[in-house]
Amino acid sequence: MPRDPYEVLGVGRDADDTQVKKAFRKLARELHPDVNSSETAEEDFKEAAEAYEVLSDGERRATFDRYGWDGLRSGGYAPQDFSGFGSLGDIFDAFFGGGGGGGGGRSGPMQGGDVGVTVDIDLLAAAQGVPVEVSFDAIARCEHCNGNGAEPGTPIETCPRCGGQGRLQAVQRTPFGQVMRTLECDQCHGDGRVATDPCHVCDGRGREVKRRTLSVDIPAGIADGQRIRLSGRGHEGERGGPAGDLYVQIHVKEHERFVRDGDDLVTILDLPAPLAALGTHVRVPLLEGEEELVIPEGTQPGSTILVRGKGMPPLRRGRPGDLRVVVNVVIPRKLSKRQRELLTELSATITPENLSSDESVFSKLRRSLFAS
Repeated sequence: MPRDPYEVLGVGRDADDTQVKKAFRKLARELHPDVNSSETAEEDFKEAAEAYEVLSDGERRATFDRYGWDGLRSGGYAPQDFSGFGSLGDIFDAFFGGGGGGGGGRSGPMQGGDVGVTVDIDLLAAAQGVPVEVSFDAIARCEHCNGNGAEPGTPIETCPRCGGQGRLQAVQRTPFGQVMRTLECDQCHGDGRVATDPCHVCDGRGREVKRRTLSVDIPAGIADGQRIRLSGRGHEGERGGPAGDLYVQIHVKEHERFVRDGDDLVTILDLPAPLAALGTHVRVPLLEGEEELVIPEGTQPGSTILVRGKGMPPLRRGRPGDLRVVVNVVIPRKLSKRQRELLTELSATITPENLSSDESVFSKLRRSLFAS
């Protein structure tokens, strides 16, 4: 059984026609599939339309108030066929005197569509910021006819199909029955005029697809997946409308040595076990150049040494990221005879004190898992 129409429209049983109409108008704006992309929008709109259909008719409303839905059904009432939706503008034009928006022909200026391109850069380019060239296809004004669609020197006449209105009228079924819908003229495409001798370059469209190449400045610190917007660099607008935008999506290729984590860079340092035990000085590579790193004696596998300010630059304000060097303690393999002798002598001298640590069992487990 359908819901109570008063509940659907959110009005009281004493609501007058003006209140009913206002309530449905509000719901129609919110629920019509033209403006609402949710999965239930169509069903919700049908429900609201049926509720309005009942409450806007005095006889049906009186029957419902007395006998409910059963009384309406037994009296022969059936809701309209809601399988075809007119535009939101058609509904308001037909029942509320216009003002709904979205109807009519598109005779005014229209903004051009956006264009998207992807640019591949390496991590160093992302850190430094570089200019890159991008090439893409975009709709542009035809230079041969200057956008009017006619061969130079030939006349442009009033469209015979729409009489210069740029719009045609057609009957369309809506939830409230048949209404007159205004459509863009398919011959002049809303302009109201047609060329007697269409431009041979653009076939009378006034626009053509052109290949463009632009230099785009990639800011230092940009991350993989971020986009750069260039206003007015997209498709040309129609009938004097502004051009769309160009969106450049950045793809930062993987680096063989560094992994990015926010503005930090993470790298692995392979360190022989004896040097980890003794401590040493090593040089670690940066994106540019090298940095000397002090390895404390007794450094354990998975330990992280922080090099401040040697990560990625901030995209906006803030300090640069850090370089995190994760120590991978490497156990020597394929030992020579002399090496075996030395390690055997060393192992004979190791005491429990050499193996003691301030770490708890759980800390060691976490470090071991991280290192793996």
